[in-house]
Amino acid sequence: MSDSTALASPAAHTPGVEAFTFGDPAPVLDGREVFDYLECWFNGRYYDPPLSLDGLAKATRASVYLDSGLKFKRNLLARTFIPHPLLSRAAFEQLALDYLWCGNAYLERRQSRLGTPISLQPPLAKYMRRGEEGRFFQVRGWQDEHEFAPGTICHLREADINQEIYGMPEWLAAMQSALLNESATLFRRKYYNNGSHAGFIFYMTDAAQKEEDIDSLRTALRSAKGPGNFRNLFVYAPNGKKDGIQLIPVSEVAAKDEFNSIKSITRDDMLAGLRIPPQLMGIVPQNAGGFGSIKEAAEVYAANELEPLQARLAQINDWLGDHVIRFRKYGI
Repeated sequence: MSDSTALASPAAHTPGVEAFTFGDPAPVLDGREVFDYLECWFNGRYYDPPLSLDGLAKATRASVYLDSGLKFKRNLLARTFIPHPLLSRAAFEQLALDYLWCGNAYLERRQSRLGTPISLQPPLAKYMRRGEEGRFFQVRGWQDEHEFAPGTICHLREADINQEIYGMPEWLAAMQSALLNESATLFRRKYYNNGSHAGFIFYMTDAAQKEEDIDSLRTALRSAKGPGNFRNLFVYAPNGKKDGIQLIPVSEVAAKDEFNSIKSITRDDMLAGLRIPPQLMGIVPQNAGGFGSIKEAAEVYAANELEPLQARLAQINDWLGDHVIRFRKYGI
């Protein structure tokens, strides 16, 4: 074989910079359009709600601001309500709460054998289903249904832009903020319950360490997790190097997760969804000037929010043919 056809020796491989990504991208906005396609499926007896009422009920307790805001509105309505022989204050409070948390309120007219009304009772809106031609059902589980007598149920619904069977709550747009607020709280709880907290890489390059010493360090680090955290660790390494043992944090972002900012921003979103001034919710102002006069805020809220709510609930009087739901003027 000639020199011209001799095989050349392979070139030495030079290591280069390598970059890679991990983790699939998480969609954020592609799920919000589902609300534009909400419809009520008819199963042959009644229409199913466009949203899971069980999940919606759990979401109301995802944040203290959302749950407290709904109860605050309920309390104001109960304060101004004038009890009636057919509708007690306790029954009205349940009626108002159902309308606030899910946008639907139901009132059953219980009659005597002569057809005269005895009392008005609000069945829980979470289990109510609406059928065709004015039929209503109370569905508490599989094959656990109760159909009400025709003409005995009044359904008051919050107006919706996608369907006309069930109402949708006004605070639905703030649900994501409530869930984010809950996630931040749960993360912080897990952060403190976890002994290693943000996590780190224990990097050791000191050749002076023996295998027995490494096993002792591993045991000591494992015992510092869980209950009894915030412990100090003493390492004695004779003839060790300065950088022979290093702690490299890998979750510094998690340790600085802006917990207070998340809580404050989501709180403002929920208060905007509920349209409640912060001073009426007992929130402590962070600035020196405060939130202003609480009396003026209460009067403006009563005019812009409380009175429209009272007018909506008073629509039940048209179905009853009597002024059962009445309110006194709000005052401080």
